[in-house]
Amino acid sequence: MADLAASLLAEASWSGMLAAPTGRTWTISLPAGTPLLNANQRLHHAPKAKLTAAIREEARKATEEARVPALRCAHIFGIFCPPTKRRRDVGNLYPSFKAAIDGAVDAGMLPDDSDDYLLGPDMRIGETIRGGQLHLLVIELDPTGAAG
Repeated sequence: MADLAASLLAEASWSGMLAAPTGRTWTISLPAGTPLLNANQRLHHAPKAKLTAAIREEARKATEEARVPALRCAHIFGIFCPPTKRRRDVGNLYPSFKAAIDGAVDAGMLPDDSDDYLLGPDMRIGETIRGGQLHLLVIELDPTGAAG
């Protein structure tokens, strides 16, 4: 996970943006094996809402455990570490990443998850982990563009 985070930071480009990275980062990790939402699922609204709430709550707790302070602006990479090496379309996990970001906002990480405060999530596949695991790599941005 650390190698992937370092390579994402190295390849990310904020040129031309109105915000610049400050150099502060955090990793929010949901527990391995947390059931996730997939855009290809056709769930009834009640089970979908229950699963969304569970992911959101796990992310809220994980954000507090990671001691992410209140930020003004951030870039988030969503990293899914799958349970197997089979081919995947990480974009299908967008509903899970959205619920996790909502949980991080609930924990006070950002004022809101609108484009005014958040760049991303940029989704990637990480290394294989038993049970699968979702991570959010949070990169603080300076909205004045003065950092970095």
